[in-house]
Amino acid sequence: MPHQIPQSSTPFGHVPLGLYIHLPWCEKKCPYCDFNSHALTGPIPEADYVTALKADMDREAAYAQGRVIETVFIGGGTPSLFSARAIGEVLEHAEQTVGLAPDVEITLESNPGSAEAERFRDYRAAGVNRLSIGVQSFDDRALKAIGRIHDSDQAREAARMAREAGFERLNLDLMFGLPDQSEDQALADVETALALDPDHISHYELTLEPNTAFHSRPPELPDEDQRWAMQERCGEGLERAGLGRYEISAWARPGQACRHNLNYWRFGDYLAIGAGAHGKHSLNDGQVWRNRKHRIPQRFMALTTQGEAEVSRHALTPENRVFEYMLNALRLVEGFSEGHFERLTALDAERIRPALRQLQREGLMQQAGEQWRPSARGLNFLNELQARFLPEAA
Repeated sequence: MPHQIPQSSTPFGHVPLGLYIHLPWCEKKCPYCDFNSHALTGPIPEADYVTALKADMDREAAYAQGRVIETVFIGGGTPSLFSARAIGEVLEHAEQTVGLAPDVEITLESNPGSAEAERFRDYRAAGVNRLSIGVQSFDDRALKAIGRIHDSDQAREAARMAREAGFERLNLDLMFGLPDQSEDQALADVETALALDPDHISHYELTLEPNTAFHSRPPELPDEDQRWAMQERCGEGLERAGLGRYEISAWARPGQACRHNLNYWRFGDYLAIGAGAHGKHSLNDGQVWRNRKHRIPQRFMALTTQGEAEVSRHALTPENRVFEYMLNALRLVEGFSEGHFERLTALDAERIRPALRQLQREGLMQQAGEQWRPSARGLNFLNELQARFLPEAA
């Protein structure tokens, strides 16, 4: 059985608030990556970028509307290329301008190739209390095939160093469906990760995204039946080890779910600072707004000093509120309640009931009172569930 994740009871006027910080540089751009990341061509302009982040934070603070930040996620790129001093300076500024909750969860993404024991200790001292390491695989052949610059030994060492540095919350990212990967090799990756005793494993399928090197020059990947079998066998292995699936590609020990990602999936609000960062904020009148920053780091830094880094800001239509809520909530094993939908979207649940009932008749959704959740079959056909709530399908 999946671990129970407590449902938010937050009224619409006080939607939970997170903070996303984007640090966009990598040592090398991976051929499957479609995130806003940029390969290094020289030293990181750390001081200038931190100054820009702080200025961006000053403007984002207005969207907090009196709330404190409950979760922080520092993503990239490879955030661990930045010094702990820089990370600490940005976190301190967030505390000063908006405020951090006493039990704030602060996650930092790291790659094994950029991991150093002293730096991990310094991140922990700077306030980071959850580390997410982008392992992807423990098979050196597979790592080379997907363009990673670390090897399996470095991945194991990074997990060990994280524990030595005092991180009690550790996530390992794994991918399956890699070039020429077998079911046994995919399961071996999971078993190796479990031997390192992480609290959380993100386990997701390699997909060929547009505007990536792999999309234009696709490698030979396992077929659909093989990928399905990998997912099933790996999921069974994770369950046996005591990690429960709480989201389509996330597994955790009890109490170790990623709170920041849960806030996304529950349609919570989040401030967003950094090049290309996307944010969401709600207003007491029921409107939900999205904003986005300029994606090119140098341009972002220049525009931020002029107060112009936000390149778009728009309110979601009611139809798009429905779609975005369902796009996220349907990823959760525990699903959502009609009351939660109404509080977070300021819309009547009757808007979604006909589609939900039809999906229930098709065996893709289950209902218990106000609570709706995808069936086991529904989780396997997540795209089909989400597509039923597209605005043009309404």
